[in-house]
Parts: sequence; structure tokens; C-alpha cells
Amino acid sequence: MSGRTAVTDNLWFRRFHPFDAAPVRVVMFPHAGGSAGFFRDWSAALSPYADVLAVQYPGRLDRIDEGPLDSLPELAERVYAELRPWADRPLVLFGHSMGAAVAFEVARRFERDGVTGPVRLCVSGSRAPSEPRDSAVHLLPDDGLLAELGRLGGTDARLLADPDLRALILPSLRADYKAIETYVAGREESVAVPVTALTGDADPRVTLDQARDWALHTTGAFDLHVFPGGHFYLTPERRAVLEVVTPHLRG
Repeated sequence: MSGRTAVTDNLWFRRFHPFDAAPVRVVMFPHAGGSAGFFRDWSAALSPYADVLAVQYPGRLDRIDEGPLDSLPELAERVYAELRPWADRPLVLFGHSMGAAVAFEVARRFERDGVTGPVRLCVSGSRAPSEPRDSAVHLLPDDGLLAELGRLGGTDARLLADPDLRALILPSLRADYKAIETYVAGREESVAVPVTALTGDADPRVTLDQARDWALHTTGAFDLHVFPGGHFYLTPERRAVLEVVTPHLRG
């Protein structure tokens, strides 16, 4: 992997702060409607400890000409295939909201194929995979879809107010919501790697019990961390979240 120092080594990943000699890689999976840029500041904070790859899903920003994927298993399979060449050192997967489910499915595929890779899975702002999604936001008209995005926070209001930008993000946003809202895993489906769950205490989408049920999906260790805030609690609580994550990189 020596010499991989460009920000865009691969359409699927962004390396904002490359660290070729890092002992571990952190792979960060964005939420529905999100892009790799959401984790740019996180990459800067983690760069002393790890080489950070932020996943760029198709259908947005520099991948706007590609059709978005509305199947979470297919999305995970594609990410997994692209990530395997980067697994020359331990991987820590961190996913927020929809990204947590994608990260879980990617970890399952490493284990399915007997490929060494993830050593920890960090899942943020997400109910356990076996908890059904009791919403159908992807079926709402455009205004309803955008209203839900605004209600949860995490998106610049100026973006939602610009008609041209709204038209660009709507296809990938709808596909993402369909992917997560039609996804469910059996209670028996699990990974062997330890799982760290993180959630906001006022998240309208995830109850504490739903976050705690991630324990059902690992045969390894499990821990739960609760922070003040809603679905995007991790933005104001970034420093506290990093205090949970970084010890796993030093180990």
C-alpha cells in the first residue's frame, strides 16, 4: 500500500489525511443522504492514530453520474469488494445511522469469506439489524422526504433551500432511505468482532433498547455508550465519541 497518498485513490473511498505507515485503518460509513465529506474533520482528529478511509457511496458529489444503490446488501457487497485490498492491516469500521448497517454487513462478508479484516465494529445512531424499520420515508413525495431530512438535522439548511441542489440529492437520498427501510437481518445473524454501540439519548429514530440489542449480533464483547442529543448527537459530541473510539486504535 506504500505510495497511496492521493485523496481519491478509489472512487469508493476518500483519504483526507493519508497515513501510509498507520498500524490500523478506520473505515467510516456515512448516514442516508450523507457523503464521505461528513467525516473530513473526523479524519483529521483520527489521523495521528490511523489511516482513515471515508466511504463515498455512488450517486452523489463526484459520483453523481452513477446510479445510487437502493439495496443495502448490494451496497455492502460492493464496498466489501473494494475494501478487501485495503485490509493489509487491521480495520476498525465506524458507521452512523444507515452506515452502521452497511458496516455490519461488510464485517459479515469478511467473516463469510474467512478474510482477516475488521477487529472492531462501531455502530452509531442505529437500531440493531434485527429491529424492523417502522417507517417508509422513501415512499414520501419529495417535500416529505426533504422535511424528514431536515427534522433529523445533520444537513446544512442552505442545501435544502436551494432547488438545484435539492434536485441533485433527491435520487440518492431516496435510494438510501429505501435501502435502510427495507433492510432487516435475522436475530441469529452476527459477527465475531467486538461491537461498540453509540447513541443519542433523544434520538427519535433509535430507542436505548434498540441500540442495546446490537449485543445480540456479536459473539464478541459489547459495550454501549449514550450521549446527550438526537440522531446527529455525534456532531456536537465528537470529542466524547473520539474518546470512545481512539483507545481501540492504540490497542
